[in-house]
Amino acid sequence: MKKILVFILILGILLSFCACSKNDYQKIRLNEVTHSVFYAPQYVALNLGFFEEEGLEIELTTGQGADKVMTAVLSDQADIGFAGPEAAIYVYNEGKEDYGVVFAQLTKRDGSFLVGRKPEENFKWENLKGSVLIGGRKGGVPYMTLEYVLKKKGLNPKEDLVVDTSIQFALMAGAFTGGQGDYVTLFEPVASMLEKEGRGYVLASIGKESGEIPYTAYFAKKSYIEENKDIIQKFTNAIYKGQKWVEQHTPEEITEVIKPSFPDADEDILIKVAQRYKENDAWCSDPVMKKEAFELLQEVMKEAGELTKEVPYENIVNTEFAKKAMEGK
Repeated sequence: MKKILVFILILGILLSFCACSKNDYQKIRLNEVTHSVFYAPQYVALNLGFFEEEGLEIELTTGQGADKVMTAVLSDQADIGFAGPEAAIYVYNEGKEDYGVVFAQLTKRDGSFLVGRKPEENFKWENLKGSVLIGGRKGGVPYMTLEYVLKKKGLNPKEDLVVDTSIQFALMAGAFTGGQGDYVTLFEPVASMLEKEGRGYVLASIGKESGEIPYTAYFAKKSYIEENKDIIQKFTNAIYKGQKWVEQHTPEEITEVIKPSFPDADEDILIKVAQRYKENDAWCSDPVMKKEAFELLQEVMKEAGELTKEVPYENIVNTEFAKKAMEGK
């Protein structure tokens, strides 16, 4: 019955917009770091027409790396970027005049999972000693969070195991199934798809072990935000609607809405993944990036040896649009 109601809701929204010309909407080029169920509130906003309600048409592309997303934004190949906020910190510290400014946060935990080659019923982090772990590119939040968790679990990433940082984000699953490494960190639905195929087994949640951290957020060039405040506000309004919808609905209902965005994933896997992220409290309930969370991110970056100079929160985080979205303005 719930599936039918959700289908009717989606159909109603689509019909309500079908009479509108594409010319009635402002096109926004959004570049996301990767395509994952981890970003369910965004796909809910896309598939339920929340952006269209705000008069926006989203052209979505995937950058496959926070650095690539930021490059797309700075070179005007994208209007808005969606990736780890560490990209904005790096660019600011490079001294660029028109740097990236974060205006909305979507996730508050690492969304990756540790995947092994065999089931380990009573998995212990010490099992990683002497192994090779494919852990993402050095300098990115996924790698830094992984390193933070390893240290938290009493492991020295440079001595107790080999963390392979040579493989590009999009190629990690393929490298693992091709025989490289003993373990790998993967996002969903890829991790669960490997598990279903018997080619990998989810052993632990990196996000559950790391605690809250501003993991993925939306940013745009400082000049773009100044010149397009109305667009940024409308975009943030749509994201907030997606966040509230996800917060108020079940994994089954979330799956029904987002599955058009994941045509190659089985429905049972999407439900399982949505359940995992809900249980891990991975999704923000509002788009405001809090100062203490931003400062924790910089602590993690410093501990990883990737940050020598802290950036003042007020310089690259603008909460004006997120707060107005919450106020319904």
